[in-house]
This record gives sequence, structure tokens and C-alpha cells, in this order.
Amino acid sequence: MNTVALASPQPARSRAGWLLAWALFWLLLATVSVQDYLRNEGGAWWKPLLWEGTSCAVATVMLGLLWHHAPRHDGWLTRPARWFALQLRWLPLLAPLFVSAVYALRHALYALLGQTYSHPGWGQVYLYECTKFSLFFMLFAAIVFGVRTHAALAEQRLRTQAAQLAQLTQQLEPHFLFNALNTIASTIHDKPDLADSLLTRLAALLRATTDLTRRPSCTLDEELRLVDGYAAIMCERFADRVSLHIDIDPDARACRVPTLAIQPLLENAFRHGVERSSEPTELTLRARRLGERLRVEVEQSRGELIDEPASGVGLGTLRERLAALHGDRAQVGLSARAGGGVIAWFELPAQA
Repeated sequence: MNTVALASPQPARSRAGWLLAWALFWLLLATVSVQDYLRNEGGAWWKPLLWEGTSCAVATVMLGLLWHHAPRHDGWLTRPARWFALQLRWLPLLAPLFVSAVYALRHALYALLGQTYSHPGWGQVYLYECTKFSLFFMLFAAIVFGVRTHAALAEQRLRTQAAQLAQLTQQLEPHFLFNALNTIASTIHDKPDLADSLLTRLAALLRATTDLTRRPSCTLDEELRLVDGYAAIMCERFADRVSLHIDIDPDARACRVPTLAIQPLLENAFRHGVERSSEPTELTLRARRLGERLRVEVEQSRGELIDEPASGVGLGTLRERLAALHGDRAQVGLSARAGGGVIAWFELPAQA
């Protein structure tokens, strides 16, 4: 586990959220303490505020240090007993230090106000306060463990996705590039404008593939422009026996999809439909937004459904990418087309 990445600073919004939660927690404690004091003692309501304020100040410093140093032990997150042992080893020292610091601060503030801070005997104080601090410290350590574990899982998902993206960059296999360049070369003399257009689209496709790790997602509208290069080259290569139709719901164009998520669907259709048949094949690229879901599919008029849907490299990688992003809320599959042929599809939450 790469602890350097896990230890990176949290976004400002996340940090502000934790600080707000911490402030609300102590505000709640102070409110309860003031109400309890006024009900039982009455009089100077500022006293419980001072007591909770000193506890908050010292606890913030001590637990802040725990939060700061916790990433050093991320390598032990898979062994919770060891992780907690590392955090709690200083508790026998921190508990009395906390009590001493808090009570010294209270005595000093009372002296500045010209008053005397009275409390039970030191033995009773240390026993009660150390026990309370220990329970609080262990609860805080459990929260830190949960946060760090969540961060580690999120980082692992990012690494998995990065590995999948790296694998995807290899999907434009040498034989595709060879055939693409041959297709472009065959049009240079007779159709120079078409050759120029195909070459530009191929360059855009290659650039998008190499930039996947920096731009892992895009809108469906942007995705359609990216895969246009692949579709144009393949349609020109099989111009005598393939026709491609595009049917996109306008409401779906703003939805986000993984970059080059449609390319595996088209690749599957060309490999298992167009290339394996000498008869004309019709392909339809369709996208629909169905409530909170986005469905994208490529329908081919020829081909047969294989025994294990989405088991190929392209669709398998797409399935893993979607699972890393959306868990079981996203699916990839193949289904039989009425009248013959196959439909390759994926569904995911519609996010604008």
C-alpha cells in the first residue's frame, strides 16, 4: 500500500466538514454542561463554558496530533489490532498529561479572574478524568480508523481504475492501427479530403486513449465525438457491407460516462458481427436516459450471442471500470436481438 498517496491532504471542503463537526460536538457538550450547571448550581454560567473550553483546547491539540500522525500507520489498516495498538500505546501517558494540562489551564484562568478554582481531591480527579479521556480517546481512534480505512479503499479503487485505464490504452491493437492506416492510405489519391478527415479522427482517438488517466470521464456528447474516429475508420474499411445509425436521446448527451466507454461496444459489433459475415450488417448506436439511469447500446443485425456475456477483454474491462466507479449500480452485458443479431449495452446512474 502506497502510504504517500493516502497521506495526501484532504480537499478543503472535506477538512472544513470535519472542523465543523468537531465544533458542533463541543458546542453540544458546552450546552449540556451549562444547562446542567444552571439546573443544579445556578449563578455563574460562564464557569461550565470555561471548563468545556479548556478541555476542548487541550483535546484539540492532542487529538489533532493523532489525526496528523495516523497516516503513518496506514500500512497496518488491514490488521486492526496492530493499528489500534500503535495508536493506544501512548494513552497511559496522554491521559494524565491531558488532565494536568486542563486543570493547570483552569487554575490559571481562574487566577486571572481573581477567583479560586476548587475541585475534588487530585486522586479522585485523575481517576475520573483519565477514565473519561481514555474512553473519548478510544472512540476518536475508532473514528480515525474508519476514516483512514475509507480513504484507503477509495485510493485502492482509484489505483484499480488507473490500471484498467492503462489496460484500455492497449486495446487499440497493432492490427487495428495497421488496418486503419491502410484504409487511410487507400483513400489518399482518390479521396484526399476523406483521408485527411480519417487521419484527424485517428489522431484524436489516439490522443484520447493516451490521456485516459488524466481525463477518465466526459459527457456523452464528448464521448460520441471521440468514438466517431473509430467508427468512421471501421465504416470506411467495411464500406461495402456495414451501415451505422446514430440514435441519441437529447436528454442523455449531458450525462457523464467513462472516456471511451462506447468504443468496446462498437469494437464488439465489428469483430463479432461485421468481420465474420460477408452479408450487409446494420449497426445502431443508441443512448437513452431513463429517469435516473443512462443506457447506451450498440445493436448489430448479425452475429450470435456468446455463452458468457461481456467476457471479452474490451467489455470485461468496461465492466470493471464501471464497477470501480458505480459498484453494482452499473451493468454491462450482451443480449439477443429480436430477429437475429446481438445488442451490447451498458447502464449506469445518469449524472449530469
